[in-house]
Amino acid sequence: MRVDLFDFDLPEDRIALRPASPRDSAHMLVVRPDGPLEDRIVRDLPQLLRPGDALVFNDTKVIPARLSGIRRRGEAVAQVEATLHMRAGPDRWKAFLKPAKRVAVGERIQFGHDGESCFLGTLEATVVEKGEGGEVLLVFDFSGPVLDEAIAAAGHVPLPPYIASKRPEDERDRADYQTIYAREEGAVAAPTAGLHFTPDLFTALEAAGIERHFVTLHVGAGTFLPVKADDTDAHRMHSEWGEVDAATADALNAVRARGGRIVAVGTTSLRLLESAAKRSGRLSAWAGETDIFITPGYRFRAVDILTTNFHLPRSTLFMLVSAFSGLETMQAAYRHAIEQRYRFYSYGDSSLLFRNDT
Repeated sequence: MRVDLFDFDLPEDRIALRPASPRDSAHMLVVRPDGPLEDRIVRDLPQLLRPGDALVFNDTKVIPARLSGIRRRGEAVAQVEATLHMRAGPDRWKAFLKPAKRVAVGERIQFGHDGESCFLGTLEATVVEKGEGGEVLLVFDFSGPVLDEAIAAAGHVPLPPYIASKRPEDERDRADYQTIYAREEGAVAAPTAGLHFTPDLFTALEAAGIERHFVTLHVGAGTFLPVKADDTDAHRMHSEWGEVDAATADALNAVRARGGRIVAVGTTSLRLLESAAKRSGRLSAWAGETDIFITPGYRFRAVDILTTNFHLPRSTLFMLVSAFSGLETMQAAYRHAIEQRYRFYSYGDSSLLFRNDT
């Protein structure tokens, strides 16, 4: 499909720089295939679902994956920034380097030179591979939990570019850019649909008879990369690691068997469930890397309802929601959201999308 079909104009003042407070007070646009758009708020969610439905959350935890460093070449010193996006081994990470042209394969980068230092001193890595779009493979001098602690000490919260370009990261972001149920470290971007959930909302959902289940997909920085191709067939997705355990798969199959609906909290949960589902829609234990790219024409197997934030123009995520609810439906929904001053992107408002099977 032509990528320009997924373009739209968004005023700069609709981009949220801070989340709503409290989190579940954010606006939520309800989009049904056979009904009018409905303006609600996130804490209305228990009223919009049915007893026996099941919410599926991504419990990945964001790490401080943005590292500032220097490359020395004789007397010449170059400032570089790396955003880690996928772990490739105990001592190595795939990362996006900026500017990548300043570093060659085999050269060393010393991180922690931006006023912060890791607890063991400078955190150093060697560039062992260079790929397209500034992607590199870094091998660090530390490994395993020691490397994790060093990254946590030297790194910064990897705020999305559309926030980081407008204000610096601060201490509030360490809490704001994390879901309340995050537990499996490894993401370099938050599963932002989950940022709206609070303990009070969990209590209300439980009282309404709505189940809660967890899967893990470590969101990579590739989620922010623009689609530069003119046609969707020419776009390459970056892989992300995920897991659905056997107990969760069995529980979700049971939900479906008794007539309940599976509600993905965020596009990351949806992409993982669709990767794990068989053609019949049945889920089984699954773990590995997924680069699933969902565009209109895709036949959904596992997910009936999706809650998600408002996405960038020409992005793979806007393509996904257009596949889920219909391109014309989502174009109309986004026009409405812009007119009604909904807040967009990671810290923005939410939507509740019901699948359009036509």
